[in-house]
Amino acid sequence: MPTSYALAVDLGGTKVEAALVDEQGVVLAASRHRAPTGPVKTAEELADSVRTVVTRARASLPAGDALLGVGIGTAGPITVDTGTVSPLNLPAWRDYPLRDCVAALVPEAPVRLRLDGLCITLAEHWLGAGRGADSLMGMVVSTGIGGGLILGGSTVSGPTGNAGHIGHIEVGGFDDACACGGTGCLEAVASGPRTVAWARAEGWSGLTGEDLSAAYAAGDPIAISAVKRCGQAIGQAIASATNLVDLDVVAIGGGFSHVTPDLFDYVRAAVAERTVFSFATRVRVVASALSGDGPLVGAAALIHRADLVA
Repeated sequence: MPTSYALAVDLGGTKVEAALVDEQGVVLAASRHRAPTGPVKTAEELADSVRTVVTRARASLPAGDALLGVGIGTAGPITVDTGTVSPLNLPAWRDYPLRDCVAALVPEAPVRLRLDGLCITLAEHWLGAGRGADSLMGMVVSTGIGGGLILGGSTVSGPTGNAGHIGHIEVGGFDDACACGGTGCLEAVASGPRTVAWARAEGWSGLTGEDLSAAYAAGDPIAISAVKRCGQAIGQAIASATNLVDLDVVAIGGGFSHVTPDLFDYVRAAVAERTVFSFATRVRVVASALSGDGPLVGAAALIHRADLVA
């Protein structure tokens, strides 16, 4: 029997990746290609990176197999109706027609575009830590912080496609300036780079999230304070989101979420402070059950799990 694939595209602040993903959520390894993005790239350089990985992934489709469609998960903000993107960390692209760019390369297949956070949430619901949960938020804690929502068993995109972007809600007690123009946004407080920057401002001498992880494991007091601060902010944001939409599960992935397993303890402790509202404290905060394939699997879910996509 022929295999049916989705061509998955994951666009972020440092790279764009594309691959073929089958109906079981398995990435065809030989089809996986990556190219750099980044804040110093021109609009055309970014477009060239996208074209390169999409063309190479498309060319990897095995003979006799079917391409059902293309799913794009992208950093935001986005405008879903027009398929345009304005990623905060890619300043050369403002209202860039990413969906049309990709569609021109794969004219035989439908193309769907959503926020990367929503795609991660779809992946967690399909194959990860959110299986069986009808009210789920997926989160990515990495260079930035993103998120997405499934409520009542269906994705929630909002009229522009930007619903669920928890990285840019403000958390009380923090005054860190955010690139979006806000103050105290979760991304500005608790992303990997901003947590490292806070630790360095306190006198810590490391440079990276990996350094911070090692310092935490060694008992460095500044590293411990930095991770606690990160976890407190994430927990406050989750508690607020749960009060708003009554979540069952929050699944957290992304590189910086692995800084230490203790991060989840700090997150849960901050949620548990809402002692009066039992519906809010019942939310389960869990680590992602997905591998590094998660973003691609989530983009493919826009095609393979299209019945959930609002």
